[in-house]
Amino acid sequence: MNIIIYTVVILTIFYFLLRLIGNISSKKISKSLRILTIIGFIVLAILFAIGGKFLLSLPLTFASLALLKLKGLSIFQLISLFRLIQTLRRSGRFSFNQSTSNNLSSIPVSEAYKILNLDIGRKITKEDVNKAYIKIQKKIHPDVSPETSRLSSIVNEAKDLVLNDIS
Repeated sequence: MNIIIYTVVILTIFYFLLRLIGNISSKKISKSLRILTIIGFIVLAILFAIGGKFLLSLPLTFASLALLKLKGLSIFQLISLFRLIQTLRRSGRFSFNQSTSNNLSSIPVSEAYKILNLDIGRKITKEDVNKAYIKIQKKIHPDVSPETSRLSSIVNEAKDLVLNDIS
C-alpha cells in the first residue's frame, strides 16, 4: 500500500514540475542550464584543484570559460576580438572616440595581413584569405553586434588589399 502512495506522490510532483517547465520560455531554460553548467564546472574545478588534481581542473575551467557569454560572444571570441582591436588601435585605424568617417584612410598591406592573422612570408591562397576573413567576420559582423560595424568595414578593406596583393 505504501508503494502506491509513494508512486502517486512522486508522479504528482513530476507532473507539476513538467507543467512548470512547459510554461517557462526556452530562453530562460537555456540561460539557467548554462549558468548551472558553468557553476558546476567551476565547483568541480575547485574541488579537483583542492584535491591536487590540477590536470583534471584545467579542462573544466576552460569548458566553463567557453560557456560564459557576454553580449552573445564567448570569452575566446572576445579575446580574439580584443587582439584585433589592439592591432587596429596600434596602427591608428581604430579608436573608440573617432567617428566612422575618420577611419577611411588606406591600410598598409602589412597591416592588412596582421588584421587577417596571415603571415606575409608564407604562400597564401585566396582560400586562406577567405577562411581568415570568414573566421573574423563571424565574430564582428554588424548582425552579431551593431557596435562592430567599423571593425567589419576595416576587415573588409584588409581582405580586399590582401587579395589584390596575392593576385
